[in-house]
Amino acid sequence: MKTGTDVAFGRLERTPGHQPMSEINVTPLVDVMLVLVVIFIITAPLLASSIRLDLPKTDAATASEAPKFVTLSIDPAGQVFLDERPVTPDQLAQGLQEAAARNPDTEVQLRADRAVPYGQVVQVMGAAQKAGLNRIGFVAEQPGAPAAAR
Repeated sequence: MKTGTDVAFGRLERTPGHQPMSEINVTPLVDVMLVLVVIFIITAPLLASSIRLDLPKTDAATASEAPKFVTLSIDPAGQVFLDERPVTPDQLAQGLQEAAARNPDTEVQLRADRAVPYGQVVQVMGAAQKAGLNRIGFVAEQPGAPAAAR
């Protein structure tokens, strides 16, 4: 038999509520990171292809101690000068080979006018490399330097 106390005072059980989450949800973080990676993958080639080619001026400091060098100049008409002397392509090849024979570490300082086609500059560089002179430096003006100071 049941007594009155059993009926009136039943067991009251509480169901436990939702417990706070103790782990970090990483899925949104991964989603955001993947979106950023895709954005960088798409924009990286666009940044590399927007190159301006106005190269005759530079802010770079000049070397304090210049190594042995020969000067190659190309004027706007396309005439090539080796150490301030006008040369033909055969004379250029011979002069560069002589310089390489004297010192294989000789640097070629290439000065080309802005109006000279790129193909002609590449031909002169090829002649220097064929002669064995692989150190080629491009000479440019300082941005604020007057044009007459060449």
